[in-house]
Amino acid sequence: MKKIETLTASGSGEPLKSRRKVPLDLDRAAAFEYVRQAHQEETAQDYVEMIADLIAQHGEARVVDLAKNMGVSHATINKTIARLNRDGLVVNRPYRAIFLTPEGESMARDCKARHDIVFRFLCALGVKPATAHLDAEGVEHHISPETLKAFERFLKKHKC
Repeated sequence: MKKIETLTASGSGEPLKSRRKVPLDLDRAAAFEYVRQAHQEETAQDYVEMIADLIAQHGEARVVDLAKNMGVSHATINKTIARLNRDGLVVNRPYRAIFLTPEGESMARDCKARHDIVFRFLCALGVKPATAHLDAEGVEHHISPETLKAFERFLKKHKC
């Protein structure tokens, strides 16, 4: 079995709420598995981020608002929310608002922090904010803790 390392929150030393493992030996099969796991977790991260945003804006997150903001059908939202509920990231009842569990809140905070660091790094390199935002949406799900820390060091060094 390949050596693996648990992801940690940038600079905190605390483990991220993530099932992904970082391949240390850069074996191609392990690297592809890492990316597959990141893709699987990406949807959950996007949803908990959006739920957190809706709760901050409106005091609650409703299926109709998630569908509108995520650009997907109500059926897709319901299926995904059922999975997030099963995974312990949200709590909800039929025809009621959706709320994050403490684990879901933690995941949302971690995602927002990674997004902010990647966004600021890209802007510091001269990328237009709109493009940096779109690029950060993808990169935030796949960036390693090592690279994220390097981005943070760059931002501190250059006072960005």
